[in-house]
Amino acid sequence: MNIGIVGLGLMGGSLAKALKKYAIAKKVLGYINNEKNKKDVLELNLVDEIVDLETLKKESDVIILAIPVDGIIKMFPSLLDIDKKTTIIDMGSTKEYIVKNIPESIRENFIPAHPMTGTEKSGPKAAIDGLYEGNTVVLCNLEKNENTHVNKALRIFQGIGMRIVVMNADEHDIHACFMSHLPHAISFSLANTVMSHEDPRSIIALAAGGFKDMSRVAKSSPRMWTDIFKQNRKNLLKSIDLFEGHMKKVRKMVEEENYEELEKWMAKANSLHEIL
Repeated sequence: MNIGIVGLGLMGGSLAKALKKYAIAKKVLGYINNEKNKKDVLELNLVDEIVDLETLKKESDVIILAIPVDGIIKMFPSLLDIDKKTTIIDMGSTKEYIVKNIPESIRENFIPAHPMTGTEKSGPKAAIDGLYEGNTVVLCNLEKNENTHVNKALRIFQGIGMRIVVMNADEHDIHACFMSHLPHAISFSLANTVMSHEDPRSIIALAAGGFKDMSRVAKSSPRMWTDIFKQNRKNLLKSIDLFEGHMKKVRKMVEEENYEELEKWMAKANSLHEIL
């Protein structure tokens, strides 16, 4: 297959590396409209060729949209003239918003996917080997897809070592909220709480593993995460309500010096890692 990738940051660039590593693509084409990033992509040799969008559409058997969800939606008008045999796979972090807006004329071609992996870094220089291997990719609402397109998506994701999970877009957005979106909101909140209270010298001197682990994802792109929070607003607000309930609970146990109950509460939290 010739595979074209729109967006060659962390996700798209790492995918390009994986496609080459496992010899899944005959040729990997890239489309990118940021001149600085284009220079980085060429220097890093992430793709075989950078082309314009029309060339990418014409020459690709599969088009991967590795850009933020708002960018994916904005691209729909440009994809209406693709060949019926061309598969489109998006890798957006929220799915319901995308699924509801896919134009009917390309719905059979369009595979909504979300690889559950990533780092806090962005841009072509963030692309790494091994980002996808051993991780899960969620494919959504496949009942409207023609089998040829589903099979191409399976071949790609299984070929780079991913586990496949299939679910509805609304289910995905609920689960992704608790596994990814809420933790990011908490990490941004923790970072801002510390910065508003501690002076930089104390942060540098005393910040240890626990704080660094919890605040690491606060280095993620504010623009991208603003979009994600906007697109998954309903689920994020519900998850924040639940989290605030637990914070009030721990506050009450500490206020009332109910340390036996506090220890049991923490022990219950320990069981999460048995599941993981």
